[in-house]
Amino acid sequence: MTNKRVVVTGASSGIGAAAVRALRKSGWDVIAVARRMDRLRELAAETGAQAIACDVTDKASVDAMAAQVLAGGGVDAVVNNAGGAFGMDRVGDGSPDDWSRMYNVNVLGALHVTQAFLPSLRENGQGSILMLTSTAALAAYEGGAGYCAAKAGEEALTQSLRLEEAENNVRVIEILPGMVKTEEFSLNRLGDASAAEKIYAGVEKPLTAEDVADVMAYALNAPHHVNLDQIVIRPVAQAAQHKVIRR
Repeated sequence: MTNKRVVVTGASSGIGAAAVRALRKSGWDVIAVARRMDRLRELAAETGAQAIACDVTDKASVDAMAAQVLAGGGVDAVVNNAGGAFGMDRVGDGSPDDWSRMYNVNVLGALHVTQAFLPSLRENGQGSILMLTSTAALAAYEGGAGYCAAKAGEEALTQSLRLEEAENNVRVIEILPGMVKTEEFSLNRLGDASAAEKIYAGVEKPLTAEDVADVMAYALNAPHHVNLDQIVIRPVAQAAQHKVIRR
């Protein structure tokens, strides 16, 4: 049992909820953070995590959440998991509102949370920040410019942060999942259940939230001097961002 404290954002569903379960299983004290308190309460009852409601796009909300967390002691790790995609518009008719939403949650949300906990992580002497980005940061695709741009922005933030905080012994880990089938990601992006299901049509075994969460826990549980800088995780059927085997 580690008895270490970790904050996980976007914890109300999908990869975030799976990360809470995986980290609790390996002995972490987990603070589960998301907007939907009803879901967080259920997760807390199941896992023993602490639940705190917070909107990562609102700096005041993040600062209030961080103050509540730090009142109970320092933190050893932060998992910036909150994010999302909205729409599949091409650049020519892309929605500026959707692009702003994606930038706010994926980039500025990660910035707000990182800034709120960075002093505690520095003071810890062996703090870790895990950024969940996406293979969308590595390769553009038609209809994906807004999301790719947001995740590329988050990846740039991650790389700069690693360079800046190495002298403080703050470990910065980036995990970039490819095709992951969760209950909400594609539904939130497309707004239609049948369209969301078509994303995974014929793919034998897309990744699950639990697959990604296991890798997240592995990276955080590695000895602190071991930094898994950048981990790309895809299903075998997704040989590249643009090549998916459908049977």
